[in-house]
Amino acid sequence: MNLTGNTVLITGGASGIGFALARQLSDRGNRVIICGRSEESLEKAKAQAPALLTRVCDVADPTSRHALLVWLKTGHPGLNVVINNAGVQYRRSFTDATALQDLDQEVSINFTAPIHLIGEVLPLLMQQPQALIVNVSSGLAFSPMADVPVYCATKAAIHSFTLSLRHQLRATGVRVVELAPPIVDTGLGSGTRSEGTARQQMMSPEDFATEALAQLESDQVEIMVGMAANTRKLGEALFDRMNTR
Repeated sequence: MNLTGNTVLITGGASGIGFALARQLSDRGNRVIICGRSEESLEKAKAQAPALLTRVCDVADPTSRHALLVWLKTGHPGLNVVINNAGVQYRRSFTDATALQDLDQEVSINFTAPIHLIGEVLPLLMQQPQALIVNVSSGLAFSPMADVPVYCATKAAIHSFTLSLRHQLRATGVRVVELAPPIVDTGLGSGTRSEGTARQQMMSPEDFATEALAQLESDQVEIMVGMAANTRKLGEALFDRMNTR
C-alpha cells in the first residue's frame, strides 16, 4: 500500500510504538490522528510532532468511542487507515488474591474495544477506494509469558480474529493486516509488564516503526518484527525456554 496521502487513525498513539508509527507516517505525508485516554499525553505528543491531530478517546468506553466516530465522519470522512494499537499489560498470578484486579479493563482495551471500533468504523472505510485495518498483536500471541497470561491471551485472540476478519473482507477494498511487535522499549505496563522482558534486548520504538512500515509497504498481511518472527515460527515450542525462572 502507498503510505503517502492517507488519513490514518492510531489508537494509543500518544506514546510508545503508536507515537513512533504516527510520527513516521506523518513525515511521509499522511494526515495522522492519534487518540488516547490522556489529554496531557496527547498534548506532549503534539508538541513533539505538531502536524499530528489529536482526539481524547477511551476506545473501551462506548460513549467515548461513539463520539470519536461522529467526529471522524464529520471532520475526516476520507479516513482509510485504522491502526488498533492501544493496549495494556499487567502481571498477574492466579495464586494471589489480586489475580482478577483490572481483568475486565485488560480484556476490553486489548481485545473487545478494537473489535467494536472496527465494526463501527467499517462502513466509513468501505466507502474508500482502498482502506487498511492494522491490528497490533504481539510475539507473545504465539508463545506466552506466563506472568502476563491475560495480555498474551488477548493478543492470541486478536491474531485469531484478524485471520477471520481478513477472510470475511477478502472481496472488499479493505485490507486487514496483523502487526506483531517484539519486546519494544516502551512504557507498556507501567512497571507491571512481564519480568521476562528484563532478560531480553529491547528494540527502540523508532526502529520498530521503521521496520514495520517497510513491511507494510510491501503488502505483507502478517508483519512480524524482530524476535516476533521467531515466536510466530516456533510458537509454543519456545514456552519452556521463555518461562524458565
